[in-house]
Amino acid sequence: MNLLAPLTVPLGDNVPPLVLDAPWLLVLAVMLPWAVWWLRRQRRVQRTQRLARFAEPEALQRLVPQAAGDRRRTWRLVLAAACIGLAMAGPRWGLASGPVSARGIDMAIALDASLSMMAPDEKPNRLERMKQEVRRLRAMSQADRVALMAFAGRSYILTPLTSDDGAIELFLENLDPSVVGQAGSSLARALRQGTELLLASDGSADRALVLMTDGESFDTAEDVETAAREAGAKGISVVTVGFGTTAGSTIPVRDGSVVKNKVDDEGNVVVTRYSPTLLEQAATAANGTFIPAEASDKASRIRATLRTLRTARRSIDTREDHVPRFLWLLVPALLLLCWDTWRLVMPRRHLARQPAGAPVSTLMLLALIPSVGVACSREPDPAALFAEGRVAEAVAAYRALVAQGDSSARTFYNLGSAVLGADSLAEAQALLDAVRKNSEGDVRARARFNAGLAALKQGRLPDNPDADQQLAAARAAYRAFLTERPGYADAKWNYELALRKQPPQSGGGGGGGGGGNNQNNDQQQEPQSDGGLDQRQADALLNSAAREEKDVQGRKQRQGRVPPGGKDW
Repeated sequence: MNLLAPLTVPLGDNVPPLVLDAPWLLVLAVMLPWAVWWLRRQRRVQRTQRLARFAEPEALQRLVPQAAGDRRRTWRLVLAAACIGLAMAGPRWGLASGPVSARGIDMAIALDASLSMMAPDEKPNRLERMKQEVRRLRAMSQADRVALMAFAGRSYILTPLTSDDGAIELFLENLDPSVVGQAGSSLARALRQGTELLLASDGSADRALVLMTDGESFDTAEDVETAAREAGAKGISVVTVGFGTTAGSTIPVRDGSVVKNKVDDEGNVVVTRYSPTLLEQAATAANGTFIPAEASDKASRIRATLRTLRTARRSIDTREDHVPRFLWLLVPALLLLCWDTWRLVMPRRHLARQPAGAPVSTLMLLALIPSVGVACSREPDPAALFAEGRVAEAVAAYRALVAQGDSSARTFYNLGSAVLGADSLAEAQALLDAVRKNSEGDVRARARFNAGLAALKQGRLPDNPDADQQLAAARAAYRAFLTERPGYADAKWNYELALRKQPPQSGGGGGGGGGGNNQNNDQQQEPQSDGGLDQRQADALLNSAAREEKDVQGRKQRQGRVPPGGKDW
C-alpha cells in the first residue's frame, strides 16, 4: 500500500466517503495528544515537588487550590492537539464542482464506426473498447478542447471543438455503425476532414489528430500517406491507434431478432483482421506516433505523446471532487488554544490590575460587604449588582446600608467606588478622600488610587476651570500610591496622564476608560426569485434533450451505400 496516496474510508450507506490526503499523518492525532498529556503531567509533578519545599501538602491544597483548573486546561490542550493531528491528515468529504483555469490543446478524435468495429475479438467488441479509451483520455485532459468525428465510408463531424463533457458523452454513447450512412472504411477521408476541422479553429494551442481504427480500409496506402503527410506539414500532430487482433473475428449482425455472422456477396462468412500497416505508414508520413492494438493503457500513451505540445489557458468546469474539510478541525483547535490562553492570562492580569484598574473589584466588594442579619438576607447584594453593570442600583444599595447605620470605612469605600463607576466624579472624590483619611492598610491604598482616578477624570474634562487643581490632586495621590506600591503599571500610566496639560483628542487612559460600540450598517441582500427553473427542473429538461438527441442520432442516415469494390465493413 502506498502511504502517500489518498485513503478513502467508506462511512456507510448514503454517506459520502471520507478521503484522507495523507493518511500516514493520522499517527499525529494520537502522538500529539499523548505528548501534551505527558508534558503537562511532568510539569505538574515538578511544580508539586517545588512547592513541597515550602509547605505541607494539606496547607498547599488550601493555599494553591488549582488542581481542578489544571486538569481542565490539560484536557483542553489534549483536545486541541487531537484536532490539529486530524486536520494535518487532510480529511475531505462531500462533493463539489466549479470552474478552474487550466491549460490544454485542441484535439480531434476520429473514431472508426464501420461494421468491422463490432467484431468481438476485443471484449466486448472493438467499438466499445475504443469508447472506453476515449473516455479515459478525456478524463486525463479535461482542459483540452475535443472534437469527435465518426467515419466509415465517409467522415462526419459529431461535435465541434468543445470542453463540454456532456455533449461529448452524448454522441460517444450513441456511436454505432448506423450513425454513418456510407458503409466501408476510408482512413484518408477521416484524416483530411480532421485536418480541415482543426485548421478552422481559433486559438494559440497546438493541434492534434487522433485516429482510432482497426486499420481495415478500401483506400490505397498512397492516399492514406498523402493525407497524413498534409496534416503533419500543417503543424498537426497525428496519432494512430489500433484496435482488434491479427487473428481476426467474424462480425455479428442483427437481422430482426436473429443474430448471425456477416457474409460477403459470394455468401462467405467475413473475417475482419486488425491491419497495422496502414496505421503505421500514416503515422510515419505525418512524423506522428503509432500505438499498436497490443499496447496496454492506450489513453495514457496518447496523453504522453501529446504532453510536449504547446497549450493554451482556458476556463473549464471541473468534475465533482471531495471538498477539503481540514478547517473544520483546525478552527476548533485554534479556538480552544485561544480560550486556554485567555483563561491563563486574564486572571493574572486581573490580579495585577486590581488596585489600579477598574474603580472597584468584585472580589474586594464581596470581602468588604458588612454582615447582615437573617432579616436582611433578601436584600440585593450591592457587589453583585455592580458586577452585573447595574451601577445605579448598586449605589442605591450602598446608600441604604449607610442609612441603616453602617459607617465602616469599607462600606464608604464601596459606596465611593460605585459612585465613581456612575461618573459622579466630585461626589466620588469627596467620599474616597474621606475614606483615605480615616482608614489604614489596603483600604486606604485603594481609596487613594480611586480618589486620584476621580481627580484625573475631572482634570481631563474639556473646559473645566479647575482642571489644573484636579490634575495636581491626581498627581499627589498617585505619587503617594507609587511610594507604597511602585510596581503597579496602571498607577504609573495614570500619573503620566496627570502630568499632561491637554487631554488627547480621542481615546482614553487610566484605570477607568470607556468605549463605544461600532454598528455595522451593511445589509446582505437575500437571493430573489426571478421566475426561472430550479435545479431539479433544469436537470429534467437536460435529460429529456439528451434522450431526444440520442434518438435523432440513432435514426440519422440509416440507409447505407456500398463502397467501391463492394467491401461494406
